[in-house]
This record gives sequence, structure tokens and C-alpha cells, in this order.
Amino acid sequence: MRAIDYTRADSLEAAVEAFAAVGLDARYIAGGTTLYDLMKLGVERPAHLIDVTGIMGLDTIDTEGDVLRFGALALMSDVAYAPAVRGEYPVLSESLLKAASQQLRNMATVGGNLLQRTRCPYFRNGAGSLSTVGVYPCNKRVPGSGCAAIGGLDRGHAILGVSDACIAVSPGDWPVALTAMGASVEIHGPAGTRTVPISDFYRLPGNTPHLEFNIAPAELITAITVPKAPSRSSTYHKIRDRESFAFAVASAAVVVEMEGADVRTARIALGGVATIPWRAQSAEEMLRGKQLTPELAFEAGRAAFKDARQGQHNAFKSDLGARVVADALMIAAERRA
Repeated sequence: MRAIDYTRADSLEAAVEAFAAVGLDARYIAGGTTLYDLMKLGVERPAHLIDVTGIMGLDTIDTEGDVLRFGALALMSDVAYAPAVRGEYPVLSESLLKAASQQLRNMATVGGNLLQRTRCPYFRNGAGSLSTVGVYPCNKRVPGSGCAAIGGLDRGHAILGVSDACIAVSPGDWPVALTAMGASVEIHGPAGTRTVPISDFYRLPGNTPHLEFNIAPAELITAITVPKAPSRSSTYHKIRDRESFAFAVASAAVVVEMEGADVRTARIALGGVATIPWRAQSAEEMLRGKQLTPELAFEAGRAAFKDARQGQHNAFKSDLGARVVADALMIAAERRA
């Protein structure tokens, strides 16, 4: 058994200072629902945990200002059931309620949820460590070792945003909805506070799939902000292998603004099919100014997957994903005021 030191920080400054004193063997922890899993699997092997749950003011939910502001320590369940979120921004509420189990949503934070790592079985279940190649080569765990998923059992893997080094799916639901909403992430670290658009927070795998997020090791997420825009006509539509507590095989977060039967604007993001939360801009452009019909919705869904790179067992995701987009568009449009 490996000994682990523990510090409970009472301020952002104290957390950052504690991290600096330890170095790269430290990890911040809040709900811990992801980190503890990765520690059990040997993917993460921290020597020191810095608990940030004692920092006051990081769990607030503010829906009164010019933007929606969710403190990083706000619980997934609290944000999902916040009256303004559930009533006016169903895409956000649904993405949280369709994620994990109720027990996990009562423990997990919305900031930590952004940092989930892939559920790729080669990444999670390989016998390797951060310094050795195990049974399955995985470039996320051991850079340069290879990717066992390419040419392997790839049913659950990505078909968008893939590279020759990695095809692992980005696992989150909440980040997909935030991508459709054009959210931003506030980050604090040794150099102070900075804001990163959600579209820049996630990194495509390229040749460095082990670098997944645009956040430095000593930095931590402090808040998520979402522009206030008409969003009642929105939904998060998720297809999974079982109804409860399963990750998406394909999902779509859709926000539409309608003018009668015509689409004024549409924002579409995809989950379960890409290496990052994936914005489907080609589908959005196809819809703008046109009358929304089931046929056009499916055509837009097909456009979202025109650049798909399919493997041996996941080609079905192109057609399934197109139908998920089409269904989500029709659901969102039916909710127009």
C-alpha cells in the first residue's frame, strides 16, 4: 500500500501554495468520483492530495446576473435542479441528469466533471503504469507506446477528431451541453486567474493524446460561466447501451432559435462519438434560415458526420449519430415558446 499525504486548503492561494510545495506528485481533489477510480486503476498515482472542498464561495449557483455562473464545487445534482436552469436551460439540466447515477451526482462537482478522462478500456484496464508499457499499449498512459484501440475492439471509440495516435472518446455529457451553449471556464493558478472558452479547453489528441486539457498541473477550475441566451428550445439527447448509469454511445446537445417553423440559429454539439466535445458547425450552417422538417433534420445530422473516420466496429455511429441529431433538433424545436 502506498502512503498518501493530505492537505485541506481553505483558500485558492493556500491550495496553489500547497501544490507548489509538492510539485507534480500532487493532485487537487473535490468530489473524487473520477480521481479515486483512476487511482485504483493505477492510472493516477499521486503522493499528495489537496482537498479544495473547504474553499468558501466555490459552490455557488448564480442565475441572476448577465451570465449563468456555476462555482466549480457546485454539485451536479444541485445545478441540474436549480429552478432557472431546469426551466430555461433544459439542455444543461438534462445533460447532468442523464449523467452517472443519482448517488454520484450528489457527490460529483461540475468543475471536476469537466476533467473526466476517457473510459477507453485499453486506457483504464491496461496493466501499465505511468512509466511502463503494460498489456495494452496506450499513448495516453505511456506516450509513444502506441494505441491498442486502433485495429482493436473499437465499438465504443471515436469517429471524429481522431488521430493515428488515439481514438479514445471524450466521456462527458455536461461538457457537450456547455459546448453547445458557448460556455467559458475560469481557472486559477500561480499566475492568477484566466478564462478559457470551452471550445479551447479540450485538446485534440494529435501526436500528444496524453495532453487532454488546456490547464496546467498547478491550476484548478474555479467556475463555469454560460452566456444567457434564449435556450428553452433545447435538449440533450443521449443514446446509451442501458438506460441508467451508462456513458453515451452517441449524444447531441441542441439549442435552436426558431422564427415560426424556420430555424433562425442552431447550435449543435456531439458526445460519445468524438475525442473532444464536438461542435457540428456544418450541420448548424445547413439549418440556418430553413424550415425545419424531419427530413432536413436528418440531412443536418448526416452533415455532422461527413468527416467521420470509422474503425472496424464503430461505423454504425455515423448513422446512429445522425439520427440522434435529427431527433434532438425536433425535440428542441417542439419546445419553442
